[in-house]
Amino acid sequence: MNYPPSVKKLIDLFSKFPTVGPRTASRFVFYLLRLSKEEIEELINSISNLKKTVKICSFCFNPFEGEEEFCPICSNPSRDRTLLCIVEKETDLLSIEKTKKYRGLYFILGGTVSRLKKADIEKLRTKELEERVKNHPEIKEIIIAINPTVQGEATALYLERLLKPFHKKITRLGRGLPVGGELEYADEETLSSALEGRK
Repeated sequence: MNYPPSVKKLIDLFSKFPTVGPRTASRFVFYLLRLSKEEIEELINSISNLKKTVKICSFCFNPFEGEEEFCPICSNPSRDRTLLCIVEKETDLLSIEKTKKYRGLYFILGGTVSRLKKADIEKLRTKELEERVKNHPEIKEIIIAINPTVQGEATALYLERLLKPFHKKITRLGRGLPVGGELEYADEETLSSALEGRK
């Protein structure tokens, strides 16, 4: 049985979401079909407002709402500007913030690479990262807080090589995190000990 074109189109769009396959995407679409007109309008307005009201921080790339150029973390004068923590994605930043053990700044890399091919590396914000480190001499330590997966390890090694010429202290999270694990699913205690045991 073939789905109507409008259903098929939405399934294709939802399938582009991270970790969403065609089966889950089709569940989303059939759930939407059961919603009232008001609920659909609310969803459409929320998606539309996302692009209108949410800005990306020009230093760390964290999304936020407000008129400022920098997010609340980067614009907070009490943050330790000698520390820069590199994370893969926004949810990793949030997980580290929840521990309340880290008071430095962040940089969201925007992904990882499995193979160190030029095309893959260009998808990451490596040029912006180099600019941040170069233009902010107050940074003394760079913490590479990338997930301890195969892709994460490859990315971390690449970052170490990339940042070496800047002569900063480069550390990685301690081994409280299981290999193959994800930061956003780690409990606060594990993340806290990984931060404290960085080397």
